Amino acid sequence: MTTTTLHPFLDTRLPIAWAELTPEVARTDIPLALTAAKKAIEAIAGTPIKEASYANTFASLDAAQAILSRPWGRLEHLKTVADSPELRRVYGEFLPQITAFSTDLFLNKPLYAVLKAAKANTPSEALSPIERRFMQESLEDFRENGADLPETEQTRLKAIQKGLATLTQAFTEHVMDATNAWELIITNKKDLAGLPPSAIDAARQSAEERGKSTADKPAWRFTLQGPSQSAILTYLDNAAIRKQVWEATQAVGRVAPYDNWPLIQSILKLRTELAQLLGKKHFPDHVLSRRMAKTGEAALQFIEGLQARIKKAFDHEWETLNAFRAKKLGLATAERMEPWDTSYWAEKLRKEQYDFDEEALRPYFPEDRVIQGLFELSSRIYGIKITQLPTQAAQAWAEDIQYYRMDDALLGHNLGYFYADWHPRDSKRDGAWMSGLSTGEPLAKENPEPHVGTINGNFTPAIGNHPALLTHREVATAFHEFGHLLHHLLSEVPVRSLSGTCVAWDFVEFPSQIMENWCWERESLNLIARHVETNSPLPEALFQKMRSARTFMAASWRMRQLMLAKLDLELHLNPEKYASLSPEAIETNLRETLAGYIAPLKTPSPIIAPRFTHLFGSATGYAAGYYSYQWSEVLEADAFSQFLTVEGSILNPSIGHAFRETVLSQGNSTPPDQIFRNFMGRDPNPEAVLKRDGLL
Repeated sequence: MTTTTLHPFLDTRLPIAWAELTPEVARTDIPLALTAAKKAIEAIAGTPIKEASYANTFASLDAAQAILSRPWGRLEHLKTVADSPELRRVYGEFLPQITAFSTDLFLNKPLYAVLKAAKANTPSEALSPIERRFMQESLEDFRENGADLPETEQTRLKAIQKGLATLTQAFTEHVMDATNAWELIITNKKDLAGLPPSAIDAARQSAEERGKSTADKPAWRFTLQGPSQSAILTYLDNAAIRKQVWEATQAVGRVAPYDNWPLIQSILKLRTELAQLLGKKHFPDHVLSRRMAKTGEAALQFIEGLQARIKKAFDHEWETLNAFRAKKLGLATAERMEPWDTSYWAEKLRKEQYDFDEEALRPYFPEDRVIQGLFELSSRIYGIKITQLPTQAAQAWAEDIQYYRMDDALLGHNLGYFYADWHPRDSKRDGAWMSGLSTGEPLAKENPEPHVGTINGNFTPAIGNHPALLTHREVATAFHEFGHLLHHLLSEVPVRSLSGTCVAWDFVEFPSQIMENWCWERESLNLIARHVETNSPLPEALFQKMRSARTFMAASWRMRQLMLAKLDLELHLNPEKYASLSPEAIETNLRETLAGYIAPLKTPSPIIAPRFTHLFGSATGYAAGYYSYQWSEVLEADAFSQFLTVEGSILNPSIGHAFRETVLSQGNSTPPDQIFRNFMGRDPNPEAVLKRDGLL
């Protein structure tokens, strides 16, 4: 292999040489980064106590952590978007070492002593507010990760962290492999009745790409990836096939060789032991102590409070849906429906109530136009400039990756670069996410280093020579992930560890979820919604139908999110309850606990836990923190009112500038509740989100 750089995983130059980031190269570069990071830490720990200062300890620690985070972040990213057996092997080889490095860092007694000495040696007035916060947050990180524990307990803590890293990696791979292992080939066109043309064309193309469809013998291939599975469950008339797809979805993570229930029980056990080692009763109190909720009980009260507010509306929605189905089928009574029927009949009810078919929006959301409109909208609001760079400059992991530069439109300086990867592949995990590949210092006076990030989705792909046409939900997802990216790229915090999305987990979704609001407003839709053939804007009649249908089944959608949050907290607040039960008994117990949150169905839906990567796909992740989505939605619904109440445009740059300055640029340099108050001038109003959903 010919390389242009000696160690491409370590190279700080841009664009990143993705083609050179191979598993073989990782075997050389990752150990080099580990060695360099360890030496940097040793140098800090060896600082004489009397000479310890902010500059030679805390600031040096911030720089030292970046030595490893950059190359490891690149390898982690490739594992999510270009997975392969060899990449898995390399990742698995190094994961224990990376975990040990992170664990050892916080258990390094000489380092901890030097940091405490630096704090004692440094007058508070000699530091900036951000430096003081970094000092405070860093010492809290050390305490929270066991720095004050006796040596025997620290040894056990290291073993727990290593075990969690291994178990959660296996969980993620099980979900991905089980998802990719299943496919449905349909050869009778009559079985496709009800599906929109876009879904049929995508399935035909998928079958052709894998040699399973020819001109003489056409076939259609469906998978468990989002666009394919959702189309079947929402539109297909054939209930038997809907059931088949639903059952396959439920089997992900619960059938050998991909059974995740034993992994879940082991993960819960280790998380509980970790929390108790660190002086907390259970895992939620450990991870939430420095988040906005503070305790697991407070998070649970928040979830149960919202559930009580919307329960009446939730029950009414299901009574209405069951009655509608009974009427259409000529049934004497409104019996409960099967879970594979719910999306299908909900879509039919929505069409009847609002004369609205979401597929009618698709021609107005060609992917290129949506992304262009998203960038234009963001540029107007936040004073930025986005430039697409030549495809060859990306040197990316797949052919259809786009590469962009972001600049400050007013001051002219470079903020960063980002990659966009929007379409599904077998080697790519499901879902949508943003990754901060590296955190820079774009405002540094000398040698400013830009931020680098990537946004990823699994949107409806292009069919043949026709452009990709998105659903409105996919549009909202693109806006959501771009909100995370803005939070990363617009950060002006000079300390990497406090920059961008390094915020309290129940605050991190605030900047992303607020972006979704512009997908529902006339003025912003004029920028992103243009007919693929005529370039005409979204018709007013269709826009009004879309707006009216926004609150359709709103209580049910929110109740599902509350159920997921309740499931998360139930498992982590009461792990001993599920420690030795069989999977069947666990499901029975959980269904009883979640009964008030679950739709009344004829066949009870299996619990989602075995494929719930948010909770079990990383050592912490959203574990004990899934409530954050609802918490952040309370914040963003209230904050968006600022854009709605100002005279003139909802693209108002003065409000956008205020949001950028007080929220997007601040990272974790200020406590999150204060950041919200700095923008709004008050604490959040929890009723704003219920009002928007028509649930008050």
